[in-house]
Amino acid sequence: MKLKVTDVSCSFKGETILEKMNMEAAEGEFVSILGPSGCGKSTLLNIMAGLIKADTGCVLIDGVLNDRISGHFAYMPQQDLLFPWKNIMDNVCLYGRIHGDLRNAREQALKNFDKFGLAGYENKYPDELSGGMRQRAAFLRTALCKADILLLDEPFGALDVITRGDMQDWLLDIRKELGRTIVLVTHDIDEAIYLSDRVIVLSGKPASVKKEIVIKTNERNKEWLFEQHEVRKEIYRILKGIEPK
Repeated sequence: MKLKVTDVSCSFKGETILEKMNMEAAEGEFVSILGPSGCGKSTLLNIMAGLIKADTGCVLIDGVLNDRISGHFAYMPQQDLLFPWKNIMDNVCLYGRIHGDLRNAREQALKNFDKFGLAGYENKYPDELSGGMRQRAAFLRTALCKADILLLDEPFGALDVITRGDMQDWLLDIRKELGRTIVLVTHDIDEAIYLSDRVIVLSGKPASVKKEIVIKTNERNKEWLFEQHEVRKEIYRILKGIEPK
């Protein structure tokens, strides 16, 4: 396993947020985490990245304990967090500037602007881009980080339905080229089914894994997604705590 979370528990101000959380992701796998609002999904991502220390349990990367902020992870939050006073090229090369490797970052960015649907916008500013284009710029910034695990915290949650669907299609197309292990937090059942190899469904607070669902298909498209009635129903029942009849 590329990433393994073992018996992780975490509490804040005496309230247990995560309880004996166990999950894993293989090299190159896309795993989505679904759970009720406020159950601790983002907290789990922060623990994986080493930004928050768990009360108990551990996170392993390639079998090695991850006990501090790790260069293995690149984190993309829901908001694009682009600097409005910097153009898109400067925004996506932020990692390279911080680590003294700006020239290489710019070279890599130029190679990827077309792939990310941003060709011709290198010198534009964030307020000149649509919401979807801003998210693609934020995703390119994340992808240019030298990290082998991408943590995506509802990256399309603030977009309208049509743009969100377009971004899901785009991520599905580009995923193989990225060649990374991806962990996505989402509230959207269809998004999880459409993008993931496995969906991990969490209970309410304190959160723990209720079930893992493997999504088996050789080809994904929106027509295929519309046909996933039984999987959608199963996930909904788990989230709502409805026992099967």
